Amino acid sequence: MDDKQKLWSRDFLIVTIINFFIYIVFYLLMATIASYTINNFNASTSIAGLASGIFIIGILFGRLGTGNIIEGIGSKKILIIGTLSYAIVSALYISAINIQLLILIRFLHGFAYGIASTATGTIVAQVIPISRRGEGIGYYSMSQILATALGPFLGIFLIRYVNFKVIFIITSFIAIMSFAISIFIRQPVSGETKNVRTSSGPERKFKVSNFIEGTAIPISILIMILGFNYSSILTFISLYSKELNLEKIASFFFIVYSIVVVFSRPISGRLLDAKGPNFVIYPCLLLFSIGLVVLSLTERGATFLLSAAIIGLGYGNFLSCGQAISIKNAPPNRLGLATATYYIFLDIGFGIGPYLFGSLISFMGYKGLYMFMAIVTLASIPLYLSLVRR
Repeated sequence: MDDKQKLWSRDFLIVTIINFFIYIVFYLLMATIASYTINNFNASTSIAGLASGIFIIGILFGRLGTGNIIEGIGSKKILIIGTLSYAIVSALYISAINIQLLILIRFLHGFAYGIASTATGTIVAQVIPISRRGEGIGYYSMSQILATALGPFLGIFLIRYVNFKVIFIITSFIAIMSFAISIFIRQPVSGETKNVRTSSGPERKFKVSNFIEGTAIPISILIMILGFNYSSILTFISLYSKELNLEKIASFFFIVYSIVVVFSRPISGRLLDAKGPNFVIYPCLLLFSIGLVVLSLTERGATFLLSAAIIGLGYGNFLSCGQAISIKNAPPNRLGLATATYYIFLDIGFGIGPYLFGSLISFMGYKGLYMFMAIVTLASIPLYLSLVRR
């Protein structure tokens, strides 16, 4: 295999590790911050959802300009700025003495995360060979999947044995590690990087195309809807499990989810490259809907974990395949914008979901909520047909 086809390069490994660190902080806090808000500030579930979801709104603002800035100064510098900011804000949680300050810190933390994660997504798109992009992003996104498992697992475990100050110290340390490692990555020198540095002044005028890549919008609309649905799981699964008297099982939900995705993503990535997106996307959407139905009907630990496995096959594989689709038709010098566009839409879904769900739970209940989300996911199949496949 020639050098151009090499997947497991030094920079690919480094950026994958960085991505793992920033995601594990994200998921650990997403799984615990609602409980922290309710327990420490006697907040309602809607306010707890706001404290959780405002992080995602911060991500949205962080991403909006990052894709454009990357074109000008390079992805490595943006990565260092993002991971340093992420580490600094991670340490501020200890100083949150009221709900208002906590919400502000959550927003700033999300802003820094948006910068860092857009940079990692851009760098990995630059260093993966085009012919192995579906496979490469599948492997890269496993760092996120492992974080999806370990983050909530650690969060739910730590809540039972230590106070939240210890949790915030742990997340701060992990964030500092992501910054330290980012220094050793090399600025990609591929054709796309060379092209972006030749951008002329007039191109920097304000216009929507400086922030959004149009070719990525169709698949991004779909991931916004699925992210909206998945945020209901990530934010409230610990509270739902408490209602079902399955608290000890709850932390294993994301472990099962992640194991399934780790073993299935390399296969879905290869199928995406070989058979095309339709061969993978339709089963993913159907499986995600079935998993939500099982979750809404569960009364026992076995079906609770079965829903995690089915959701992993559905949503977990769609997430990486959707990213590969989002950059497929983007010009080489706009890979950063295509990546940012995909995650901006995902962030909108993640940001709106927790606050809205926190309000709906009071009269719909957790079971009704997850059944409703299953219907919404099923309805996204004809939407994919009209938006993306065409």
